[in-house]
Amino acid sequence: MTHKREIQGNVVKIAGDKTVTIVVERRVMHPRYHKVVKRFKKYLVHDERNEVKVGDEIVAIECRPLSKTKSFRLKTVVSGAK
Repeated sequence: MTHKREIQGNVVKIAGDKTVTIVVERRVMHPRYHKVVKRFKKYLVHDERNEVKVGDEIVAIECRPLSKTKSFRLKTVVSGAK
C-alpha cells in the first residue's frame, strides 16, 4: 500500500464547482539569517459535496490526478470559519 500525503491548510477561495483552494503554511529557518520565515503554497482540493466555506481549516489527502492541477481530495474539516 502506498503512502498518501496529507496536508492541512485554510480555505482561501471557492474555485468553481466541487473545488476549493487552500493555502498551506510552513515555517523554515532562513539559511543565512537564522530566522524563522513563513513559506506558503496553494493547492486545489476536490470537495465532492461542496461542504466547506472560505475560512475553514481542512485536511486533504493525496489522490490520483483529477485534473491538470488538482490531485488532493477533502478528508476532514478541522474547524469552521471564524
